[in-house]
Amino acid sequence: MGEGEGLTKLYEGVAGPNAAGKRLDVFLGEQVGDGFSRGRVQEWIKIGLASVNGKPWTKPSLRLRGGENVCLLGRAEGNCLTPEQGDLAVLYRDDWLLVLNKPAGLTTHPAPSCPEGTLVHRLLHHFPELAALDSERPGIVHRLDKDTSGLLVVALTERARLALAEDFAERRVDKVYLALVHGRPQDRGDIDLPMGRHPTHKTRMAVLKKGGRPARSAYEMLWSSRDGRFSLLRVRIFTGRTHQIRVHLAAIGHPIIGDSVYGPGPFAGWDKDLPWARLLAKRQMLHAHRLRLAHPADGRELVFVSTPPKDFRRLPLLLDRRVQRVGLTGMPGSGKSTLLRLLAEKNVSTFSADKAVAELYAPGGDGTALLARRFGERFMTEASGVNKRALFQAMLENSALRREVEELVHPLVKHRMELFFQAHQHERLAVAEIPLLVEAGWEQGKEFDMVVGIAAPAYKRKEWLHTERGLSEQAAAALESWQWPEERKLSRCDLIVRNPGDLPGLRAEAGILLADLRQRRARQVRELMERLDRLWRASASAQGREEGTSSRDSFA
Repeated sequence: MGEGEGLTKLYEGVAGPNAAGKRLDVFLGEQVGDGFSRGRVQEWIKIGLASVNGKPWTKPSLRLRGGENVCLLGRAEGNCLTPEQGDLAVLYRDDWLLVLNKPAGLTTHPAPSCPEGTLVHRLLHHFPELAALDSERPGIVHRLDKDTSGLLVVALTERARLALAEDFAERRVDKVYLALVHGRPQDRGDIDLPMGRHPTHKTRMAVLKKGGRPARSAYEMLWSSRDGRFSLLRVRIFTGRTHQIRVHLAAIGHPIIGDSVYGPGPFAGWDKDLPWARLLAKRQMLHAHRLRLAHPADGRELVFVSTPPKDFRRLPLLLDRRVQRVGLTGMPGSGKSTLLRLLAEKNVSTFSADKAVAELYAPGGDGTALLARRFGERFMTEASGVNKRALFQAMLENSALRREVEELVHPLVKHRMELFFQAHQHERLAVAEIPLLVEAGWEQGKEFDMVVGIAAPAYKRKEWLHTERGLSEQAAAALESWQWPEERKLSRCDLIVRNPGDLPGLRAEAGILLADLRQRRARQVRELMERLDRLWRASASAQGREEGTSSRDSFA
């Protein structure tokens, strides 16, 4: 170890008897005087600028016995960093400190992997007085990862730096973050898992069963997407370990969206069906949201709250976006198929349960195989698979057989419908016509976002069943008896379309329906935007803000 460029010998001597039992960093801190903090001395020791009995020593915790020859190199005065121009979003400043909003993508302080272009370089440009504090990290008392946005406090004097550094070390500073994560965790949780360097990947941190330092985080879920794939958490940390929130959330199975180091693990490929979200989630979605600390001069409480940046605020809207899944139902002869066709003419993706059944009953179809195993050749034909006329007649004559056929076939239809919605998940709207939707209880599950019923005058329905489907009055009555009474059936629907009985009239009703569904989609997005906005504002209101801390200066 020798004196290099910018280095000077700050101390060289023999540790006396009074040094016995003292840590190396404590002893050297006493020798170099008040001009250098213990943290700075520790950093110099860790990078090999200290020696004990002529040998480099990099552990600040070494206990001296007394009598050792000790030497320390360092930078006594001056700053080797070059100030750089760049914007700063300063929320508060006085003679002692400043609080700013660090944008994502900006490294906090210089490191071997990032010697320039950091926040510190910008700070030196706007606040030249920082050059007198520390040549390595002037004014920095805590840090945010490069891709983490949000609140950062900077000391403007050495006295303030020492006081703030002590408050952070002693956990007297309250820090709250917002995190967008994969999955849906419990509503609240406390994570108390020790952390340390990853045993094999030294640039990463990890939860360690042995040898880790205490690390504790607590979270509260603020929002979860409708499909449960993503959530917004408010996280408070009680310790300040490197990458603590990222490691802790990954450890409980909910890594932060966009974290390329600690995620996505089991969520790999999450963005394949969300191309628009992928464009925003180019960094870990973590934001330092609130900071509460005591002023280093007079001890008064300061509280600062930062609204997340645009990419963070927009992402939940995109993550919650999915196809509007509409179920269409109604009594026999009400015009369901005609309405479905009119919607398809408007480029709406549609699914017909009747067509699905026809495909299932075709030769080689799953329905054909299932009915053949249950009933043998009774309802089979070699050319067309299931003999639908014979099966229908048997279902008219035997209600028990009808219910058995429904129990066999309905799950197959439902599976096909689920595949249909999945195949059209990137679209705005998809409609599935299911005659027995409410009778099967599907409207009570998560299959649909809403159910639309179509109603038509009874005489029109009977006329259509006779002229279009060729059903006798007895067969039409039996078919209707398989379903709930119309009034009860429609009462389970979210929206009713009245079929006037003519094609132009029903086409007009289809246009009104599409406009209504479009408005509902827009309202849903708007409600989510308002809810999220309330979350940002409610958090700020609940935590309070010290008078005079809301001003914002821009430094360009």
